[in-house]
Amino acid sequence: MNAKRNIEVFSSSCPVCAEAINLIHRLACDACEVSVLDMHDPQVAKQAKELGVRSIPAVAIDGRLAECCSGRGIAESALRAAGLGQPVA
Repeated sequence: MNAKRNIEVFSSSCPVCAEAINLIHRLACDACEVSVLDMHDPQVAKQAKELGVRSIPAVAIDGRLAECCSGRGIAESALRAAGLGQPVA
């Protein structure tokens, strides 16, 4: 059997992304095919949105967003709770 596990890393080429890419490469085995995808590419951004990527870096394994990468991102309610849109008293 010559099946490969498809690992996609969504990146914007930032230092945090570079650290995540290094971690993925360290953890990957011979059966892992790692692809680093540039979020500046409109097709990659579209794919990321379809997978539910809300912040980067993010990792999809075999076409599914890894649990560690889901449910994050900017939330209006959290920004407002932190004071965004409110004058300083």
